[in-house]
Amino acid sequence: MTTLNLVGLCGSLRAASTNRLLLAEAARRFGAAEYTEIDIRFPLFDQDMQDGSGIPEEVTRAADQIAQADAVIVATPEYNKGISGALKNALDWISRTGGTPWRDKPVALMSAASGAAGGPRSQAMTRLCLTAFRPLLLPGPEVMVGNTSTKWDDEGRLTDPVAIKLLDELMADLRRAAER
Repeated sequence: MTTLNLVGLCGSLRAASTNRLLLAEAARRFGAAEYTEIDIRFPLFDQDMQDGSGIPEEVTRAADQIAQADAVIVATPEYNKGISGALKNALDWISRTGGTPWRDKPVALMSAASGAAGGPRSQAMTRLCLTAFRPLLLPGPEVMVGNTSTKWDDEGRLTDPVAIKLLDELMADLRRAAER
């Protein structure tokens, strides 16, 4: 059996982001796979830039990584009751690359946020933004790590037993979808 190719997309640019920790935890719990996290430090989307110099190389690379993946994990923080500008910008740029990198791709959403609810608005908004690309968005379980600063040990591992149970279930579902 070939090794699955798993790609992660973190909506936070911060190196110490708990959404980045959540992506890493999800990748570990997904099981054996080649894992790559996409770097979404793209310039701001600008139609004039696209018309002039074209789509930036890093955007094309990200679209190719998604297209070649067997499954994608998206971890989104919740900023001001929505997704981060970086994540929205990445989705906008990737949509301009031609082809359909997201089409029928198994995608799992998750979030970590400082609020008690853990990012339900950012997940809903991310789901809405991705729907136009027609991926296979898993309906759940919804993994939302609230009060996120208190849910990680010194090695960056998730400690919340409820979140771990939900994450294990979501990653098992994502693996099954990727293996189909």
